[in-house]
Amino acid sequence: MSQKFDTVVVGAGPGGYVCAIRAAQLGQKVAIIEREYYGGVCLNVGCIPSKAMISAAKFLDQVQNQSEAMGFTIGSVKLDMGQLKSWKDSVSKKMANGVEQLLKGNKVTMIMGKAHFESDQILKVKTSSGEESIEAKNFVVATGSRPLSIPGFDFDEKNILSSTGALDLEKVPKKILVVGGGYIGLEIGSYLAKLGTEVEILEAGDTLLSGICEPDVVQVIERKLKKKAIKLHYKAFAKGYVKSGKNITVTADVKGSSQEFTADKVIVTVGRKPNSDEMNLSAAGVEVNPLGFVKVDKQMRTSKSNIFAIGDIAGQPMLAHKASHEGVLVAEVLSGQNRVFDAKTVPAVIFTDPEVASVGLTEKQCVEAGYENISVGKFPFGANGKAVSLQQTEGFVKILADSESHVVLGVHIVGPQASNLISEAALAVEMGARLEDLALTIHPHPTLGETMMEAAEAALGHAVHIIQKPLSHKKKLQPQPAEL
Repeated sequence: MSQKFDTVVVGAGPGGYVCAIRAAQLGQKVAIIEREYYGGVCLNVGCIPSKAMISAAKFLDQVQNQSEAMGFTIGSVKLDMGQLKSWKDSVSKKMANGVEQLLKGNKVTMIMGKAHFESDQILKVKTSSGEESIEAKNFVVATGSRPLSIPGFDFDEKNILSSTGALDLEKVPKKILVVGGGYIGLEIGSYLAKLGTEVEILEAGDTLLSGICEPDVVQVIERKLKKKAIKLHYKAFAKGYVKSGKNITVTADVKGSSQEFTADKVIVTVGRKPNSDEMNLSAAGVEVNPLGFVKVDKQMRTSKSNIFAIGDIAGQPMLAHKASHEGVLVAEVLSGQNRVFDAKTVPAVIFTDPEVASVGLTEKQCVEAGYENISVGKFPFGANGKAVSLQQTEGFVKILADSESHVVLGVHIVGPQASNLISEAALAVEMGARLEDLALTIHPHPTLGETMMEAAEAALGHAVHIIQKPLSHKKKLQPQPAEL
């Protein structure tokens, strides 16, 4: 006999579990189906464990390279990788357990198993005790994504690692080769470099983070990577590898020439693919686009009116906080509320050193959106007292605003705690704030947050703590030639 629910959510990641909880809060009878672990990739093998490792590596780097200037003499620091791994796992476990408790506390029925559609009304779920049928008025697909491999580099998580394997190392490699200079590769490469690993990065493009970050932001990151002795290779395409003893030799085409790179491990971070091929979506009449993303409207409804999709499987950007926002939205739509996805922007954060965060338009996007003149305000962390006291002065806050209305169009930060600072900027863009709203808001001193106020003042042409040339803040944008 099948179980019946108002709403069934498939996938207990940051989109799915949030959706299930909100739907239950609104009075629905809800079930959530998870095949592996509550909290999904993010809490277990992605966002949370990676930030734990990055935090630990940063702590080690500060002890080794910043303590002496403050007057501390510290002897050699020994790393116990096994203990570090156990601590990282404990962080993830604590968060995942928290998700389970939240689901139970909101009376969501939790089913551990692998689900597939039999029709648009019925799911079949393979559990440890057999197979059962689940019926529901509505379904929410939140099954996420998985690492994308490249030809000749299938993941075995021993020699060729995905991000999952790279966050679960038993010991620190002497040397790694990272294929892909995107944010995941840079985060992993940076944390391993601080733990003592020699790192080389192969990037297919002619710059890091192409199309993701402003060029001046990328320059700061490149300088810091080189300072940490991380070697960067552009227009580099990995073609194959040979394993010999403990060494892996990778052959790559670098700017048209064949080169070889030797390492202990190879980490492939070239992107992620949606898990739209794992649930028999076609049996439910759900359409998928050529890239594998489920087609949805502004209410996250698929081509089948009673089936919704959220998170990575529903399209870019593939970010946990976007998935959570969509999860709440869908739960409220299913409960009769009139909601659509109408966010002006989705903030993005990269946990490199220094951190990168952005929200709203880039300069190039301002051109594409028809803005001919913008005001650009840029304030360096080197002029911020808090940053100086932290010995973290690299980077800046950059604000883009329409020169006529002063409406904030975008904010780009590279520097200490950029991930925390960007929330104020996200609110500013979302509410259509003007430069004056930021500049005239009293920010506490001494804090890193003052840089947002100072950047707004710089965009208005009257920054106090940097020297500006008159009217230098106005910038006429020129259309860029089309990319080939």
